[in-house]
Amino acid sequence: MSENSANPAEASAWGSSFRLTAAERWRKPSGAMGKPATEALVAFAAPQPGMHVLDLATGTGEPAISVAELVGPTGRVVALDQSSDLLEVAAKRAAERHLTNFETHCADAHRLDFPDASFDLATCRCGVMFFHDVVAALRDLGRVLKPGARACFLAWGPFEQPYWQTMIGVVLRHAGGPLLPPGGDNPFRFAEPRSLSRALKEAGFATVEEETRHIPWSWPGTPEDVWEYARAVAAPFKPLLARVKEEQWPAIHQDALSELRRRYDGTNVNFGATFVLAAGKKS
Repeated sequence: MSENSANPAEASAWGSSFRLTAAERWRKPSGAMGKPATEALVAFAAPQPGMHVLDLATGTGEPAISVAELVGPTGRVVALDQSSDLLEVAAKRAAERHLTNFETHCADAHRLDFPDASFDLATCRCGVMFFHDVVAALRDLGRVLKPGARACFLAWGPFEQPYWQTMIGVVLRHAGGPLLPPGGDNPFRFAEPRSLSRALKEAGFATVEEETRHIPWSWPGTPEDVWEYARAVAAPFKPLLARVKEEQWPAIHQDALSELRRRYDGTNVNFGATFVLAAGKKS
């Protein structure tokens, strides 16, 4: 997820606390769970050797690292995020793979301090939903892209799918009230078909394409672990979790784990996930 929240204080907390905790404790299982989504975005973006690529809201480095491996030593990838802590993790991961064409850049996606026409391609995995002024951010992205370059995004589909319903959905049924606070971060902002396409067109992109895709999404571990992980990194749902009364938690734990165990094969908790893939080309 991206740190570009409508509330700068929330963005800072998300970058320095929740996301870093996830990166440190849950790096391997969360990376394995997210790998098919990364692969889908990379295939959709189709980076070529020698390209200069900008990855927005990179977090701990994906898909930037995967892209760097494909553009090769004559290419370059800039991994951008507001969290310097997460960028340190990304840089370490790239160094472990001996990537010399990978660099990190700590900045806000709304204010890209790169010259015009600097990049051949842009990518962003599960970050665009959190840009507080998405059209302004996309316009600035268009500025730093070369003519004919594509900007490619992966965003969450609807809340009504197994990964969310088995955990956050259980909490919502017990706690009541809204899923998300009005005006706050919304992971499902672009779940409505063509909504991300409309933002790309409004920002001036041409040859806009969009598709909804079902992607494997499995936690390589126990139901108990994925339930703990989901609560630890659920930054947009913190107000919902805060509404839960202490006496409600035992029933919530029981119901969530019951749902998760139905999807557990002894090795993985298997969800599947629906994502939106969208791209626009700079004219």
